[in-house]
Amino acid sequence: MTSGTPGTPGNPDGAAASDPAETAGGASAAGAAAAVSANGSAVSSAGSAGGPRRRPPTVTTGTARPEGGGRAAPGDAPAPARQWPLLTVLGLAGLGLLVVGTDPFPQAFRIGAILIGAALLVGAAMRRVLPSVGMLAVRSRFTDMITYGVMGGLIVLLALMVQPRPWLRIPFLEDILHLTVT
Repeated sequence: MTSGTPGTPGNPDGAAASDPAETAGGASAAGAAAAVSANGSAVSSAGSAGGPRRRPPTVTTGTARPEGGGRAAPGDAPAPARQWPLLTVLGLAGLGLLVVGTDPFPQAFRIGAILIGAALLVGAAMRRVLPSVGMLAVRSRFTDMITYGVMGGLIVLLALMVQPRPWLRIPFLEDILHLTVT
């Protein structure tokens, strides 16, 4: 209770509550009720008795889509046609995973891993060339190209170097590996 106004916590001047959400005790239905401190004085959630009320949160409207993040086909096209760049990358990566998972021929793990890396490289190329790639655009064009390109290149490189009988030998990398293992 505030001094000078018995019976009305949080309303020191004794004026009637102007907010229809106010209850008889002076507490707001939205949770802005006055709290009683250890010494018995009323303090509102805003920090002072009768202080300003908090505004409700608003919806963010200024978030920009990534550069090139528009539809890759007209809006009246069906959803798969609008997202064909992403579906191309996912299809190639899925084919690579299928080849690795089924192991239909010798060296299938290598071919599957190369397909997965190639899918990322195709995504980097599409991100560079196409003006709009739909959901394949995650960040800025430059960042997407670098991310897809580096990851795809590393996966292809590792697939070519994997043991046994690697298809690509890089001597200084073998020396580094032998130094770290032995």
